Parts: sequence; C-alpha cells; structure tokens
Amino acid sequence: MKLAGLLLAAIAATPIVTPEARYFRYERPIKNVNATASQDCFALDTKIFEHSTGLADLRIYRDAPNASSEVAYAPMGGMRAYGEAHVQIIEPLNLGKRGGRTVFDAKMPDGAYADVDLTIAAQDFQATVEVTGSQGMGDSNKTKLGDFTIFDLTGQRLGRSTVLHLPRSDFRFLHFSIAGPIAPTGVSWLRVDRPPAQLQPRYVTVSASTSFIQKDHVTQIEFKVPPHMPVDRIVFEVGAQPASFSRQVIASITITNSPQSKEQPMTEDGNILRVHRLEMGHRIDDERLTIVPPYGSYLGLNTESDWMIQIENGDDPPIQLNQVRLEMLERGFCFAPVAGATYVLMYGDPELPQPRYDYALLFTEQTDAARASLGPEQVNPSYEARPDPRPFTEKHPALLWAALILVIAVLGFIALRSMKRVQATP
Repeated sequence: MKLAGLLLAAIAATPIVTPEARYFRYERPIKNVNATASQDCFALDTKIFEHSTGLADLRIYRDAPNASSEVAYAPMGGMRAYGEAHVQIIEPLNLGKRGGRTVFDAKMPDGAYADVDLTIAAQDFQATVEVTGSQGMGDSNKTKLGDFTIFDLTGQRLGRSTVLHLPRSDFRFLHFSIAGPIAPTGVSWLRVDRPPAQLQPRYVTVSASTSFIQKDHVTQIEFKVPPHMPVDRIVFEVGAQPASFSRQVIASITITNSPQSKEQPMTEDGNILRVHRLEMGHRIDDERLTIVPPYGSYLGLNTESDWMIQIENGDDPPIQLNQVRLEMLERGFCFAPVAGATYVLMYGDPELPQPRYDYALLFTEQTDAARASLGPEQVNPSYEARPDPRPFTEKHPALLWAALILVIAVLGFIALRSMKRVQATP
C-alpha cells in the first residue's frame, strides 16, 4: 500500500517552472537607459503582444541573460492606473427646489475627479447646470466651476448627454443648480469619473481601416486582431458631414475559424454623436466619437479574432468617415537602472507564470521618470524549446488509470482475503 501511495504522489507531482534564458524565443535590447535616474520606463509595442503570452513571460536581465541577473520591474501607465475602475456612484443631498431651479449637493470622494454624469429620468429636454465647489457643507466660500449644458434630443434622433466636463477638481462638496424642465424627482444619482494621478493616458494604434462597406442601412468596418492583443477603445475619425448626428454602433468579436463563436459573438452596443447647434437659445457642443469594445480579458483573446464594427444609419445618409481605429492604452514597465549596465528584455516562453517582485508591490510611478526605448526584436540565438512542463499524469493518463486499477485490485484482494478468514473462523 505504501508503494502504491508513493507511486501516485510521484505521478501527480507538478514541476516548478523557472525562467531560463535558453527558453525565451525572443529578445530586445533596452536602449537609452538613463543610469542616473531612479526610475527608467519603456513602452511596449504591438509586436510584443503578438509574441508574448499575456505579458506574464516578460523578464528583464542585466548585462547577461541568466538567472542571477534578473531585474525586478513594475507596470507603468495604462497597465497600472488606467486599467482600474475609477467610477463612483454618489447619492444627491438636500435635493429640492429653490428659486425655480432644481438644486442639490453632493459629497465628493477624496482625491481629484473630473467628469460627473447626472442620472436624469427625463426625455426631450435641454437644461443648464451651474456647479460650484467648496470644502465644507454650507461653506460660504464657494468656487464656481462653470455652467454646463445637458440635453436629451432623442426625439430629433440626436442622442443624449448628461455629462458635466468639470475641470480637474478636489472640492469635498459640490452644489448643483439646474435651470430647465428637470424636477427634483428626476435626479437619481451621480457617477463620478476619478482620473488617475498620472498624466493623461497615451494610446497606441492596434489597427486602422479606411475601407467601409455600405450594406442596406448599415456601415461595416472589419478588422483582424492578433492573439493576446488588447483593444481598449474604438475611435471614429469623421468628416464634416453630417454636421450633427447620433448613431448606434455594434461591435462584434468572433474567434477566427470558430463556427460556434460566429453563432454567438461577443458584442457591445455604443453610441457616437456630434451635436453643434443652438437649442432654445443655448449653445450645445458635444462630441463622443469613441466606444469601449467587448473582449474576453484585459490582455485580449488567446487566439486570432475577427472584429466587425457596424454603424446603424437608419434612413439617414452614412456618416462621412475618414478612418476607424482600434487603439490600446500605452503599456510598459519601469525598473531601477544601475550605472554602466546594459539591459535586455526577453519573452516568448508560454509556460512561465507571472513574476512577483517586492519592487512592484512598493512601486510608485514618478511623473518625471526617464524614458528608455526598445530596440528591434530578434530571435534568441541560444533558444531551445522548453521540455514539456505538464505533470506526469497529464502526459501519461493511461499510467495513472493503471495505477488506480492496481490499487483497487489490491484493496479488493485484501478485502476478499479478510472475508474468507472471517468465514473460516468457528
């Protein structure tokens, strides 16, 4: 019995996968490293996403790519701040009517915030919202942040906008005063967009198209996206006509060469609009020409995918499109450079797990961090395929079943033998 248990334990043992330079298929030198900086950061390009497995296999080495020269790193920019949710729901306070206007206050979250989206239960309206900020409830020392126009022109097929594009603020309380046909019962809550402390995000083009197919009342744009490639937004670059529009957009993703995926694609609905006009004596200027796409994970699908973007034109003429782009947030890594050292980035080992560094846990990105760059990609000259890391049980399932059958047979033999002994005893 001990022999059978040891056999099963040996079969089920899973090897620990560690990085070794010979198992990385690709390498790229890290250039323009500022050795006097406390942080040096570099951005990733689309080529890395094509040849890496979700970025878990990326490793930085100093001077020579071996286990003893591995350099700890931390994600920067889009991978760190912009990949996180910054939207917070806030209930209105002191909601009521004053001087013919709907007024209310809101206790804002700690830290900076920007756009505020009002949830308004009304249709076909246009109103002006005056916003002031203060550090205390009822504080007489208030700062006016501006007058903002909100509207619902769905009856004119021009969409809806209830977002207030505030300047970046950190007031603890905001006071809202709405002039227009909005009753206090029509205000439900606020959605606050909290931007990260870093600078504005940078985007990298994944794919761009100037080929548009007009089919019935729909404009179609098609893309093919490589495996592991993230797509964070779809950008529509439009021409002058029509001057104002509001169109529904459907983004669909199917896995290439997968009939089942084509029958049930991942989809996401969005809306693009442009409104520049006078409405009831008030000027409305609003453009929203990006939508968030659907995808399986933060770093995209594990296989090549086909993207179909459809703009529903209804009975209106198609939008004049100049270009439609799939874009990803700029992603990259930061590390602490050492004077006189050279660095290389290696990747292309699909069996490696995500690294865990103390440096990443304690990391705070500096706004003035130095910027390095990546040299051209090349195949690792010492590359060799990693041995199959699967457990022995996965590589030889028949042997596992044989061992289980053997154990069952031994147990059955012992049980039968014990039964015969009991029966033979007077």
